[in-house]
Amino acid sequence: MLNYSNVIENDKSYPGLQMREIKPVMKLIIRGKKRQFLSAVGKSLNLLLPNEANTSSRSDQLTALWLSPDEWMIFSNEILKSDHNNYDVEILINNAGYGLPKPFHEVPMEDEEKSLRVLAISVIALTKKFVPDLLARGGGKVMIVSSVASFAPPSAIQTLYGPIKTFMNRFSDSININYKRKGISSTSVCPGYTVTEFHSASGTQEQMDKVPAFMKLTAERVAREGLDAMFAGKRLSIPSKRYKVLVFLMTYFSFLINIFSNALTGGRYEKK
Repeated sequence: MLNYSNVIENDKSYPGLQMREIKPVMKLIIRGKKRQFLSAVGKSLNLLLPNEANTSSRSDQLTALWLSPDEWMIFSNEILKSDHNNYDVEILINNAGYGLPKPFHEVPMEDEEKSLRVLAISVIALTKKFVPDLLARGGGKVMIVSSVASFAPPSAIQTLYGPIKTFMNRFSDSININYKRKGISSTSVCPGYTVTEFHSASGTQEQMDKVPAFMKLTAERVAREGLDAMFAGKRLSIPSKRYKVLVFLMTYFSFLINIFSNALTGGRYEKK
């Protein structure tokens, strides 16, 4: 009898069923909803993403599997031989996350743990995985995408988001303290409000829509300034002058931020 604990070490045949191991392939999970996202992915990969459940699409080099209405798995059609699976990793970019829009007491502990795994534990695990390789090659770059929220006052929604990002900043500093003399530098990138699908996916689009236009950044600008800082070996990147000023004020004049924060953030810091 088959169950999820069975390990398929060799090809197996059953009446009407044949099972075999899928050789290692390069794969990527992507998520997005907007038409612009789907169009950009299609043009970049030369692959039309499937839009019906349990379907797939294929090009000469890639295959896309439908996972959900806004999620796909992209994998290479080229099978990797185990003795050729030797990548020389020079740069590690940790950029994944989401927020929990409900008040703290309404969020199930299971959801809090899932969020912690994505926002923090995955970053630690990936960095731990690749630091030995970076040491072996004589150095490399690490980027940890954090947030201006790491400097901000406590939030009425996404209660743990800011504190976790503060922890990520400190973790990045620890990488620098321990490994920069050995050629590995870590850059914590702390963008402010950035126009992406993060807010719609996290259930905070209403608050994002109330943020003044001058407080919003494009994803291209955040990426450009973050990469420039990483390649320069800087410990911290805060894209745009306005957010640099805001972080300075939050750090040294937090009482002023508590007065003006709701007007600038769509009520994010309004007491419930």
